[in-house]
Formats: sequence, structure tokens, C-alpha cells
Amino acid sequence: MIQEYLRKQQVENNDYKPVFYDLKKAQDLQSFETLLKTRPHLRINDHIDSQLKELMKIRNPTKRLTAAEYEEKVQAHLAGVSPEKYGVWVYYPWSDHVVHLVNEAEFIELRTSRNQHKITAEEIAVLSKKKIGIVGLSVGQSIALTLVMERICGELRLADFDRLELTNMNRIRCGVHNIQLPKVVIAAREIAELDPFIKVSIYQDGMTEANMDDFFTNGGVLDIFVEECDGVDIKILSRIKAKALKIPVVMEMNDRGMIDIERFDLEPDRPLMHGLIPEVDIDTLKGLTDAEKLPIFSPMLALDKASSRMKFSLGEIGKTITTWPQLASSVVLGGALVADTCRRIALDQLKSSGRYYIDFEQLIV
Repeated sequence: MIQEYLRKQQVENNDYKPVFYDLKKAQDLQSFETLLKTRPHLRINDHIDSQLKELMKIRNPTKRLTAAEYEEKVQAHLAGVSPEKYGVWVYYPWSDHVVHLVNEAEFIELRTSRNQHKITAEEIAVLSKKKIGIVGLSVGQSIALTLVMERICGELRLADFDRLELTNMNRIRCGVHNIQLPKVVIAAREIAELDPFIKVSIYQDGMTEANMDDFFTNGGVLDIFVEECDGVDIKILSRIKAKALKIPVVMEMNDRGMIDIERFDLEPDRPLMHGLIPEVDIDTLKGLTDAEKLPIFSPMLALDKASSRMKFSLGEIGKTITTWPQLASSVVLGGALVADTCRRIALDQLKSSGRYYIDFEQLIV
């Protein structure tokens, strides 16, 4: 009985792109009405009034508006457009939510209003045009979400071949209903729910030699490449590609707050990973176990400078644990470090290459 019932349930798909409806357009209005009729269980969030009031508030910072003044300004702003047709309605197929939002320009104005003046209006406009690619969606998920919340880019490209396991959830923020969904789909969905106007492209096979050129250049060359993958071959090959295209590379180690920056845009002759990549045949690096990767990773990632607990853990791979550990606190710190670094690179406020440590055990004693 239970098995028969379960077989009839809707199977999870990999949708990650929201659908937009502008009700001022006849075709969108008809499509939206069809959506409402055919999916009566939709959850509707229509709070356009609160968004418009907030818009009036941030545009009048020197005055505390009365309820009547808010209403007057909102009506003048609507300019005769009915509230239900103002802005856009955004449908999220994976959750059956529909949300009524102001238009893109006003959404960005509201979403970034509390960034000012730490990030100026001019800088916000510059950042909205930046394209950032991220490979590896463990630390990479935290990085992507922080970039989106701070709105450091207008486009993200995400690559990871892995699906979520319960063991991943010690550091990947998501619900248990996402188990066995691709990590890139989980991240892309959360990005769409944070900011549906940011363009997201996903690569569910991860980064490969076959799709690498597309990842770096399709729709415009990346402005920044964030590398957080476990594959030694892709770590090296992606840097070769980034160097050829003069794209800066940022990596976070997830231990001792180590962040690594390679400014191939400013130093086109800079050696890959500061000259720490050993002389190896790329083909021999494919399919290595985590234990087999360690001798190659060690100089590249400065594992001799890792925390004492990380060093001990690395020696336990294949004995008491199956792979290297990662903590949620370190992953969240990595998101902050990389996002801050990407913002300063994108705004031409940071020009250096190198490795830097934000080690809490050293700083807070």
C-alpha cells in the first residue's frame, strides 16, 4: 500500500530557474492565469505594498513619512498602474511559491540599500556587471550565497558533479529534502530565492576538459574564477585556462582561514599556484583517491602549514575517516573571505597575489 502510494508521488526534478510574469503583457497575463488555475495549491506571497513603501522610505531618508504621505507617494509612483500589474510575479517551480516583486532596477535598489556607503551606488553598478565562476560547491556554496547576498556580481557560473549526501550537511546549508539532488541545483535554487535577477548557469558534470572553455567564456569571459574543487587535474587545468585568459583566481583552503590569490590579470607570467605545482602528468591525476592525492596536494596547498588537527586528520584518511574534514564555521568564514576578496578585485581595490591566513586560533587566544 505504501509503496504504491509512493510511486504515484511527484519525483523531484532539477529545475532551478524561476519563471517571470509581467502582467502588463497580455501573453504573460494569460500564462499566469493558467498557472493559477492549473496549480490551485500554489503558495502566494504578494507584499508589493511593503516593497513600494520601503522604496519610498529609502528615497526620502531625511523625513519620517506619515501613513498618508506613504500612500500619496506610492500612488504617484504607480502612475495609474494597478498594484497587481506592477513589477513582476516570480514562480519557483520546485517549491510552488509565487512571489510578487518590484522590477529589477528597484529590486537591486532595495536589496543593496543597506550596503551603502560601505559599497557606493557607483560600485554597486560596476559589480552588477561582473561574472564570477565557482567550481566546487561545498565551500563554494557558502561563497556563492555570500556573493549573491552582497550582490558582488550579476552572473554566476557554478560547476560540481556531486550530489548531496547526508554527510555533506555538516557544512552545506540546506534541508534534508535535498538529499541526492545535485549540489549545483541546490545552490542555484537558493540563489534564485535570494535574488531571481542574478543570472545563473550550472554545470552538473562539474568542470571537465570538454566544458572548460564554455565555462570560462560562454556569454563573456569570466571576471574572477573561484576554485574549490577536489580534483587535482582540474585544479591545474583550470589555472592553465585562467592564466591564458588573464583571469584572477581565488581559492580558500577551509583550514586556518587560508585564502590564495593569483592575479593572472595583472601578472600574466606568474607561475601557476605560485610555482608550487609539482611536475606531474595530468592524465595520471584523474581518479585518484583522497589518500593518493595527498602527496600532490601537500605542496600546492601548503599542508605542512595546516592546523594540527587537520594534519592529524589527513593521516587518518583511509583508516578512521574516508576523506578530509570540513567544518561549517570554516566554510562560512571561507565564504566571507572569498566574497570580500572578489569584491575588492572587481572594484580594482586589491592588486596583490599571495597566501593569507585569518587563523582564529592565532588571533584569538
